[in-house]
Amino acid sequence: MRIATFLSLALGATSLHAASLTGTIVDATTDAPIPARVYLQSSSGEWFFPRSASPEGTAVAYRKNRLQDSVEMHTTLSAHPFTIDLAPGEYKVTVERGKEYHPLTRKVAVPAHGASVRLPLRRWINMAERNWYSGDTHVHRPIEDLPNIMLAEDLNVTFPLTYWVTRAFEAPSQGDKNTRDRYGAKLIKIDDTHAIFPRNTEYEIFTVGGKRHTLGAVFVLGHTNILDFGAPPVKRIAAARDREGAPLLDLDKHNWPWSMAIMPLLRVNLFELSNNHLWRTQFAFTNWAEPAPAHLKLNYHGTGPDVEMAWTRFGFENYYALLNCGFRINPSGGTASGVHPVPLGFGRVYVHLDKKFSYEGFRRGLKRGRSFVTTGPMLEIKINSQHPGCQWNRANSHKPFKLEFSGKATNSKPLSSIEILCNGEVIKTISPDNAPSIGGSYESEVSFRASATTSSWYAVRCWQVDEDGRFRFAHTAPWRIEFPGKPLTPRKEQINYLIRRVEEQIQRSSPLLPNSAIDEYREALRFYQRLATEAR
Repeated sequence: MRIATFLSLALGATSLHAASLTGTIVDATTDAPIPARVYLQSSSGEWFFPRSASPEGTAVAYRKNRLQDSVEMHTTLSAHPFTIDLAPGEYKVTVERGKEYHPLTRKVAVPAHGASVRLPLRRWINMAERNWYSGDTHVHRPIEDLPNIMLAEDLNVTFPLTYWVTRAFEAPSQGDKNTRDRYGAKLIKIDDTHAIFPRNTEYEIFTVGGKRHTLGAVFVLGHTNILDFGAPPVKRIAAARDREGAPLLDLDKHNWPWSMAIMPLLRVNLFELSNNHLWRTQFAFTNWAEPAPAHLKLNYHGTGPDVEMAWTRFGFENYYALLNCGFRINPSGGTASGVHPVPLGFGRVYVHLDKKFSYEGFRRGLKRGRSFVTTGPMLEIKINSQHPGCQWNRANSHKPFKLEFSGKATNSKPLSSIEILCNGEVIKTISPDNAPSIGGSYESEVSFRASATTSSWYAVRCWQVDEDGRFRFAHTAPWRIEFPGKPLTPRKEQINYLIRRVEEQIQRSSPLLPNSAIDEYREALRFYQRLATEAR
C-alpha cells in the first residue's frame, strides 16, 4: 500500500494534505443541521474520515471490509460542521441518514485554497410522526459511541451485546468477547426518543471442549441479572428469561446448526428476519453453515444479488415453517454493526406505539409484534383496522372470519411488488401504484379482502428490486386467527425438513456434547415428530 494511502486510512489527514474541506449537513426543509453518515473518497479510490469542526461535536470513523466489493468506510457525524485536510483534487461525498432520508452524492473539487460544501438531505417520510420507532437488536458497537451513531442513523433503540461468549459451557459472566459492563442494567436515555439498554448477552458457540464445532447464536435482550451459566444445554436460558419476565430471546440466524433444534426448547420471542448477512454493500457469504432445503429450489452457491435473494428467501421460509408449527415469534432486525461491513440499523425493525415514545413501550411492542422489519421500504398495513401482532380468537364462532387489508407501502424508489401471505404462501401479488408523493417518495395502496376458516396467520411483504439485481424489502409481523379444533399445522415438506435438521444435529454433536444437551435435542425431535402426524 502506498504511504499516502496508508496514512489516509489510518488518520484521515496528514501533513501531505495542504487543502481543507469543510461542510455542513442540513435538513433540506428546515435548513437545520442534522447528524448523518458520510462517505468521502478520492478519485483514486482512497477513503477519508472527516472530524467534527465543533468542540461540542463528535465523529466516529468506521472501517470494515469483506472481499473486494464489500467495503464499508464511513464517518458518523453529530449535527455540527465537519472538516478534513486533503490534497487538492476531486472527491466524491455521499451522505446518508438512516432509512427516512434520500441519500445525497456529490462530486467536490478541492482546490489548493480549500473548499466548503453545504449538503442538504431531503426527508421522504417521517415515521416517528406516525408513532413508528426503529431499533437494531444485534449491535457490537461501543456504548460510548452509540449516542453519536444512533442519532446519525435516525435509530431509536439499540441493544448492545455487552456479554458475548463463543465457547460452549462458558458463562457469559466470564465470556471471551465481553465488553466492560460499566452501565449495568440502567437504561441510557440519549434524548426523549432515543435509548440504549446496555445489558444484553450473545451466546454464539463456535468451540466445544477446545475443538472447532459451531452450534449457533441466540441473544438475551434487556436482562437485569448477569447470566452465570453456559450453553448448551439451552433450556436454562429460557428459564432465566422467564424468571425476569422482561428479557427477550432473539434467534440470530436460521442457518446456524442448532437454530431449528433449539426452537422447541427456548420458545424465542424474536426471529431476525433481517439479519446480519444483509448489507448496504455487496453480499459476501459463501458458507451458509446449513444449506437450504431442496424443496425450496434456491441457488446458494457463490455471491451476488441472486444468491443474496436466495439467502433472504431461505430465512423467510424458515420463519414461515416455524410459524406454521405454532411458535409465537415476531420479526426483528439486526446488523452486527461493529463486526460486519454494515451501518448500524441498515436492517431494522419498526415498532408502533400508541402513546409517545418509551423504551418499555418499544420493548412490549417488539415482543407483541406490532412491527415490521425493513432494509428500505415502509409498510403501514392494518387488517380490520388492527396493526400487526393482533390475534382474533374465534372460540364462539365457526363462521368464516372476514379480513380486510388496508394501508400503504411507501419507498424512496418505486417498488417492484407487494405480496400478501397466508401461512407462508403468497395468496395475492399486488402491482404497486408507485404514485409520486411528498418528499420524492412513492406510495402504493394496499387493499385486499380474504376470509379464514381455520387457524391461520397473515403477513405482508414488499420488494424493491433494482436493475443490477440488488434489492430492498419490508415484511410485517403476522396477524393471527385462532379457530378451536382447527389448529394451524405445518406442511409436510416443512416438518420433514425440521425433523431432519434435528436428527442431523443429534448425530453430529453426540460425540462432543453432554447427555443433557443431546437429551434436549431429542426432546425437540419428539416435538416435531408429534407435529408430523398432523402435517398437511
